[in-house]
Amino acid sequence: MTALSDQVNVPAAPAIDLVDETFLAVPPSTVAAAFADPGSWSRYWPDLVLKVYRDRGEEGMRWTVRGALIGTMEVWCEAMLDGTLLHYFLRATPADAAGEPLDLPPRQLAREYDARARAAKAIALGLKDTLEDGRQPGMPPRS
Repeated sequence: MTALSDQVNVPAAPAIDLVDETFLAVPPSTVAAAFADPGSWSRYWPDLVLKVYRDRGEEGMRWTVRGALIGTMEVWCEAMLDGTLLHYFLRATPADAAGEPLDLPPRQLAREYDARARAAKAIALGLKDTLEDGRQPGMPPRS
């Protein structure tokens, strides 16, 4: 079996290690379906090229990442209460046009981290809005 680092030119320690969590009052299968279609990936992450290295079905997906970043990314759909806790993990380093790691100055790296964190939350809240379909707080999820 090949190591993940052999599949992508991944630096030993990623410059960006981002974790986000958002609760959605819908079943995990509904949330996972939003990420299952490869056509949706370019809408969520337009500057990244993703390759699945582990499809976990209703529990989510893991990808290698190329493009503006090199590394790995994961969405994990954890069943919780009457819905799903959507976990998002991005472990990657900014890359140049040739796919080589960039050593960004701290302020520029902080801006990149912030932009990625905001984009991740926008994706999660957009899915929450769409998938919960007007569900009122305190009401059960729609089937």
